[in-house]
Amino acid sequence: MESDCGGREIRALIVDDSAVMRMIHEDMLGTVGVKKKEVAQNGKEAIDIILHNSPKTFDLILMDLDMPIMNGIEATRALRSMGVQSKIAGVSGRSSVEAQEFMDAGLDYYQQKPLTIAKLSQIIHDIHQFHI
Repeated sequence: MESDCGGREIRALIVDDSAVMRMIHEDMLGTVGVKKKEVAQNGKEAIDIILHNSPKTFDLILMDLDMPIMNGIEATRALRSMGVQSKIAGVSGRSSVEAQEFMDAGLDYYQQKPLTIAKLSQIIHDIHQFHI
């Protein structure tokens, strides 16, 4: 399955302070057909990557909640205030009740860890529908 939006491949940014989680999410994205992936270790790095590119660079941002330097809530708010329209999927070990502030910051999706191929496939499907 190859993922593209209007003739171009979907691009994803993985934001997580855990190297293991970044690798797992990279592999999962590859499994659902996303070939263009970048990684950031915290929210500030994610913002810097987008500032050096464009707010439209990524179709999907997988955002961890608990990270040093800048957490997922702060980063999501900052990205939305910059006009970033990418789909942002919050990924955390917290329950959705505990993560309400994260969702209110501007998430399009919230998934409890572990993220699964089925959950990720649904998000990718939604991105395809959004770009048609």
